[in-house]
Amino acid sequence: MDSRESAEMYLETIYILSQKSDAVRKIDVSRYMGYAKPSVTRAIGLLEKRGLVNVDDSGILKLSKEGEQQAKRIYERHTVLTKMFMNLGVDEETATEDACRIEHYISETTFDAIKKHMAKYE
Repeated sequence: MDSRESAEMYLETIYILSQKSDAVRKIDVSRYMGYAKPSVTRAIGLLEKRGLVNVDDSGILKLSKEGEQQAKRIYERHTVLTKMFMNLGVDEETATEDACRIEHYISETTFDAIKKHMAKYE
């Protein structure tokens, strides 16, 4: 996994967890992703330096405006691609795993075309 893909995975995870709770902490990210807490701490520190995540004094993680925009984009890609694969007959687990891989590399042009195509069937 390259650093861009890794950063996007963390942003998406924080976004997903923040939809369920106002208080997302590193331990929550660690549990959700199945990563060791030191790895999560290092990654969050890098995202903080890039201005994508803010950590308050009590350890609560918040996405910055830019971080949230990126996270929403990745999450949308994930959900649209998963739905498309499932509509093609792929089982949910495989569809989710494949979408997770592809969401980081697909071009905006191709994704927009997929989204437009999928809208015809909603």
